Amino acid sequence: MTPNRISIITDAWYPQPNGVVRVMGTVIERLQGRGVEIQVVSPNLFKTMPCPTYPEIRLSLFPGRKVAAMLDDFRPDAIHIATEGPLGAAARRYCRRRRLPFSSAYHSKFPEYIHARAPVIPLDLLYRWIRGFHAPSGCVMVPSHSVHDELVARGFTNTQPWSHGVDTDVFKPGPKTKLDHLNLERPVFMFLGRVTVEKNLPGFLDLDLPGTKVVIGSGPAREGLMAKYPETPFFLAGGDAELAEYYNSADVFVFPSLTDTFGLVMLEALACGIPVAAYPVTGPRDVIGGSGAGCLADDLRQAALDARAIDPEVCRTHALRFSWDAVVNEFLDYLQPIPDRAEPRAQAAQ
Repeated sequence: MTPNRISIITDAWYPQPNGVVRVMGTVIERLQGRGVEIQVVSPNLFKTMPCPTYPEIRLSLFPGRKVAAMLDDFRPDAIHIATEGPLGAAARRYCRRRRLPFSSAYHSKFPEYIHARAPVIPLDLLYRWIRGFHAPSGCVMVPSHSVHDELVARGFTNTQPWSHGVDTDVFKPGPKTKLDHLNLERPVFMFLGRVTVEKNLPGFLDLDLPGTKVVIGSGPAREGLMAKYPETPFFLAGGDAELAEYYNSADVFVFPSLTDTFGLVMLEALACGIPVAAYPVTGPRDVIGGSGAGCLADDLRQAALDARAIDPEVCRTHALRFSWDAVVNEFLDYLQPIPDRAEPRAQAAQ
């Protein structure tokens, strides 16, 4: 039984430029293209305040009644809670009080992110809270097999690996001319993504590498890192087309994060034919694996140097394996239809 009407509740939404927004935005767009009616419950519909230490994220204030009214009015066939913030918590309460099934997602290592900003809070306590948040969910969608195994080891019993995709029509090999006007010394080693403490940017910027290191992206740690590393060019991109131009201007994409659950930016770089250097941790292990499209090593400097020898065609071929159609099909499979509401819809199942 494929739901015709799906409510998606997310505390991360446009204009936030992060992986959760990119994934959910693409999934919603693809579902709508299949004729599924989507209700998005997002912070732009509520009074909000900036998240402490991360002001670009807006936290909805006292959203419970409005979330309940929106869900009552829409009468969805399935409810998916994409995040663990105020909106996600309000939707969870709504479902629990009405004894409605729902699915949820674990996109980010939320406990580690909180712990990085507030080390006084024990990590085990944070994981106990996040496990409790997701315990009533009929299915917790997680972005990789590695994350699935980590959560199972922490006592989760309802997780399903749910991979992510890449738009290979937008992210594809192109001219390496975006940074030519700067006359940068090559090779160009690039990080592109959110500039936040959990991305471990000093792990990249402190490396002794030939050529030039470049950072593309916005985030609360950007100004501090620009001041600390004045020799490193920092840029902002205005959309996917410009992101692709930046990717293509690199020789190696360096991903220093130790906490990402997937790392969509690695797929985008690979789709442009740019090899990846990363630590052998959750995220890079699932995106790169044994594909030969990147180098994973505890010595990130050596990984970055070795990645220069990788054939761009190997990178592109590997990225083509990550289909958004497969991602959407899995999403539909993992939803928890509300009894007596969902009806068969052949178009949505295609």
